Amino acid sequence: MQFFGLHLLDVLVLLVYFGVILWLGKKAGEQNKNTTDFFLAGRSLGKFYQFFLNFGAGTNSDQAVAVTRETYRQGVGGIWIQFIVLFLTPFYWFTTLLYRRARLTTIGDFLAERFRSPGLGAGYAVFILFWAFVSGGVGYMVAGKTMMAMTPKPVEALTQEERIVVEEFKEFQELRALSVAERDSLQQERYDVLYQKNLRGELKSFYSYTDPLTFYLIYGLIVGVYTMMGGFRAAAITDTIQGILILIFSIILVPLGLMKLGGFSGLHASVPEFKFELFGSVAMSDYAWYTIMAMACANLASIIAFPTFMQTAGSATNENSARFGMIGGMFLKRFVMLFWIMAGLIALGLFAGQIHDPDLAWGYMSRELLWPGFMGLMLVGILAANMSTLDAISVSNSALFINNIYRPWKPGRSEKHYIFIGQVIIGICLIGGIGAAVYVDNLLELFKYFISIPAIFGAPIWLGFIWRRLTKVAVMVEVIFCFLLFAIIPNLFVALPWATQNEAWLVQTQGYFHVYKQAATIEDVELGRAEAVGTTIEKEAWIEPKGVFFETVVREDPEDPNSPLVGRGRFEAEIWFLSLVGIDPTQFTKPQLVAARFLFTAFFPFLVLVVVSLLTRPVDEERLNLILAKILTPVHPDPEEDAKVVALHTAQPELIAHKQMFPNSQWHLAKPTRIDYLGFGGSCLLVLVVLACLWLMVNIK
Repeated sequence: MQFFGLHLLDVLVLLVYFGVILWLGKKAGEQNKNTTDFFLAGRSLGKFYQFFLNFGAGTNSDQAVAVTRETYRQGVGGIWIQFIVLFLTPFYWFTTLLYRRARLTTIGDFLAERFRSPGLGAGYAVFILFWAFVSGGVGYMVAGKTMMAMTPKPVEALTQEERIVVEEFKEFQELRALSVAERDSLQQERYDVLYQKNLRGELKSFYSYTDPLTFYLIYGLIVGVYTMMGGFRAAAITDTIQGILILIFSIILVPLGLMKLGGFSGLHASVPEFKFELFGSVAMSDYAWYTIMAMACANLASIIAFPTFMQTAGSATNENSARFGMIGGMFLKRFVMLFWIMAGLIALGLFAGQIHDPDLAWGYMSRELLWPGFMGLMLVGILAANMSTLDAISVSNSALFINNIYRPWKPGRSEKHYIFIGQVIIGICLIGGIGAAVYVDNLLELFKYFISIPAIFGAPIWLGFIWRRLTKVAVMVEVIFCFLLFAIIPNLFVALPWATQNEAWLVQTQGYFHVYKQAATIEDVELGRAEAVGTTIEKEAWIEPKGVFFETVVREDPEDPNSPLVGRGRFEAEIWFLSLVGIDPTQFTKPQLVAARFLFTAFFPFLVLVVVSLLTRPVDEERLNLILAKILTPVHPDPEEDAKVVALHTAQPELIAHKQMFPNSQWHLAKPTRIDYLGFGGSCLLVLVVLACLWLMVNIK
């Protein structure tokens, strides 16, 4: 029996899962007595819950889909849109310690305390609350797209207009499979028209029974109810269950897909060899080694600004629970990502040229490979992965609003009142995410935003912890200027005709032919390019031009090759700024453009902060001594005793001067201890282990 494309067993699996999650949220809520319980689970979570909380909160199905979609689109080189975090994982050993020793609830609290400025804390809260709409929208979008791919309309259910769109997509893929030399003049003319339509998002490989908005509303309601009931404790408990489901949904498709392709040998026979290159080809990929380095730098600047990390660390019983829970959960995620990469390669082998939107690859695989009941389990896994992130983010955003906006405005209210307002904010954040999911459709571009936008506050938070000379004025100048450059201009200019039609901003990189050698695939044999699979052949690929200042540059009328060009997608304000200071980006390749954007994102905020700080009045010494005392004083299990020790070290900083790497300087850097060397060194070794597993995986034939 089918319900809009889903088998009855799949529907039952979903209903049982939702019932269990709601019950757990209710039970967890019964233990919440005050805002510390609601926002930090009473600081009572040990290593076990910390492990799954960090794994669940840090692992979202949008990441699985992003890795899979980029591997499908770019080959293994496309993994770096998410896998760059691998190189940053050892640094979590130190950032988690800073979060826990801050002894606060939110990052907004830290900014308010560090600069004696509630306004900065409130500004960060407002920024994150708006940002929450976007990040929450990604979760909805991924779950919705997967659901759409698993519930396609049959051909007979399509309207005439829908059939034409699907047929044009098939025609485009057939022409795309031919090289330029293999197309005649009419085919090339038709290809150019269809290529423009595809750039504009007008071609689709299928239509679905699932209405995205209806799905978002039902899904958001379920997440909202159990999170509002249970708070952070519910997030921790349900993330344990959801962590197991994430593992299941990440692994299940790989062996089934390999069986269908004929094992690893069949995979290599179906996928071009250059798609297995770890760093990609400069010609054939967006991700050269220097692009990955630039993205890693931008991500390192950003990671400390993610609001959930302060709460996950703050909810731990002690420092070691926080650190081991973070490192363990994050490295489990890194290993799971290997299965996402394999899923992308398998999807490429199974569906190359059949999908109009790479975000749909995961759903296509699920529909093709799974049996009734197991499709329901896959949907549960996808939803669980989103829920485990949405619940933690929602509670974190609620805490920001209460502590940094509402409580200063309405002090002295009861704990019950603050919890109620926090629950309302959770609902508002989830509704805002639905709006973002309806508005945004490209997962890749959103992930690029995730890397760059948090750096606006990441830079002042990093320096706020370690550099005494950082001033409030510098932070305010940097936040305003970088927010304008990284967020406002890129989106505003897309809506202004004078900008999208400005010829100076419609320049593109040069298209060119790239000749390379590779082992022949099954498709090559079918098209007569080789006699047998595995034979070395020479191929020619046309590298399409790439917009320099706009994400894409398209024809206003795709049917008319002489119609004017217009810019679409994100306006690359960082590249524009570089052009204003004398750098010519029009000579860059696509990977170089991406690298330039992220290097600018990584270092420009720090430059502004340092220059303005040296020109403005520093923060008072007492406040700076408090930060130093917290960083250098281990957390005592008794809150009262802990507060006494911190107060003593604040009043007499000379007592802890021996713990500083550079005493009597402007830098708050603690001397590494034995556990620091072991934790950071062990994490670096694990990075090498993951890379070795990745290399082995893509080289098995």
